[in-house]
Amino acid sequence: MAPHTTLGPRAAITGVHAWVPPHVVTNQDLTRYIDTTDEWIYTRSGIRERRWLNDDTLATSDMAVEAVRGLLIKKNLQPTDIDLLICCTATPDMLFPATANIITDKVGAVNAVGYDLSAACSGFLYGLSTATAFIESGRFRRIVVVGADKMTSILNLEDRATAFLFGDGAGAVLVEPNTEGLGVMDFLLKSDGSGRNYLYQKGGGSLNPASHRSVDAREHYVHQEGKTVFKFAVTGMADVAAEIMERNGLTADDIAWLVPHQANKRIIDATRDRAGLPESKVMVNIDRYGNTTNATIPLCLWEWEKQLHPGDNLILAAFGGGFTWGSIWLKWAYETTN
Repeated sequence: MAPHTTLGPRAAITGVHAWVPPHVVTNQDLTRYIDTTDEWIYTRSGIRERRWLNDDTLATSDMAVEAVRGLLIKKNLQPTDIDLLICCTATPDMLFPATANIITDKVGAVNAVGYDLSAACSGFLYGLSTATAFIESGRFRRIVVVGADKMTSILNLEDRATAFLFGDGAGAVLVEPNTEGLGVMDFLLKSDGSGRNYLYQKGGGSLNPASHRSVDAREHYVHQEGKTVFKFAVTGMADVAAEIMERNGLTADDIAWLVPHQANKRIIDATRDRAGLPESKVMVNIDRYGNTTNATIPLCLWEWEKQLHPGDNLILAAFGGGFTWGSIWLKWAYETTN
């Protein structure tokens, strides 16, 4: 596959905002549900705490709305200025309508086209790549890409293998045309459907509709075969980050930041090593938020926004169930002044 090229404006991230629930759940808190310790969780994942949306009346869209509203305020935009909203999520409010439609209604984005995109933990990268294509085609000029998940809605607190991994949260970016050579320079997306056997939610779809049997069998929770997924993730995420650098002639010295999906600290370290980057160039907040699935990368961009400068080379990389994985090379497009 050849590197991505465009003759017109590039698609640039021109704003970012995120939101996480205020309720903090520490590793010690989890000992009420599973036989574990803070040390056991931290050494295997790098997680110390995570945020949970502990309100059954709130859903993924409610977190996304907070992120989108904050983004619009920062950019001094009205909801009616949005042309397209893509919601990347593994935990939609409902199977239909699209959570994106619910978000646009709640924020008043009456002019926006909206739809959901599902690619597990790689969803935000898939969504940003899709927004890039729309911007470069000239079809839309202001696109909001939201990564949001209420993972606690599908989390089995009695499953020692997964209960400690996930948190809830949402992040949103504004994508607009850029004529100064900044923005998304290249993206590389991959998938392998055989991975469906190792990381999935079995119940709720057309293959296994909701029933007394499916509920009793706990098929509506996330299931993961940890060792297999870890092996694929370490290889896939590290290789795709290195590949996008190599095919664009980038070295570690050229990269300002690696922005990895926050699934496991050991996977992040493997990706960093493969790219030849020091720890000082890697965004890591898994210790405070856990794996928020589609929200991890925008959460990182939000937290590091004031340290980013126009022209900075960022490598975004993710790996998700399915399997899906990918990487994006972008040049940061703006300076944060407040």
